[in-house]
Amino acid sequence: MLTLTGNRVRMCDGVSRRSFLQIGGLDKDVTVVVWGEFGRTPKINERAGRDHWPGVHAALLAGGGMRTGQVIGSTNRLAEEAADRPVHMQEVFATVYRNLGINVASTTIPDNNGRPQYLVERHDVIGELV
Repeated sequence: MLTLTGNRVRMCDGVSRRSFLQIGGLDKDVTVVVWGEFGRTPKINERAGRDHWPGVHAALLAGGGMRTGQVIGSTNRLAEEAADRPVHMQEVFATVYRNLGINVASTTIPDNNGRPQYLVERHDVIGELV
């Protein structure tokens, strides 16, 4: 059974593989994304855990020729809500698609009725990274 500590060690080991990408010159071609589906509540619940918190969450993006090594955005002092430069999830997707060479402003896929649908509704990438 994996524990939080065990998962943390596996995560750190996996993220540290980025140095291998740099050594091999792949850091311009390979995008690494570490991202959960939700943030966690800023307060501990009665079961000594933290519940889902959709208002604020974190993501780590590396490689892909991006300008990395920075923190984009911040929360209020209790980590309850975005305070500075909120990043929408669709900006993250648009940035990853850009790194894959996909233009989200012009690329569509057909829905079940054959109508073209954009990959994301918001087409802005994270400007601080590209």
